[in-house]
Amino acid sequence: MTLEEIKAAVDAGQTVHWANTGYVVHKDRLGQYLITYLPNGSCIGLTDRGGHGLNGKEVEFFIARSEDDADYPGSQSRPDVEGRGVAPGGAGAFPLGRQL
Repeated sequence: MTLEEIKAAVDAGQTVHWANTGYVVHKDRLGQYLITYLPNGSCIGLTDRGGHGLNGKEVEFFIARSEDDADYPGSQSRPDVEGRGVAPGGAGAFPLGRQL
């Protein structure tokens, strides 16, 4: 997803994840787009300090599947950044602590 697509999805109320479902992109009350790691609440900006470069690769961002998507087999898996299949919901092949 491009920066513009990510912002538009967040603004539209969609849940955008980075890398896996443990990371969620959101907009704070100051209008800043942030990536938060849900288990411990730590966060970083969606972009670099200049506001242009993503803190992550475009292919690492995805919109959470809705329950309605379960009826569509093509939406049940997406490749992660290593090319491995990812289970529904974005769970990767390794626990977060083992990812590089």
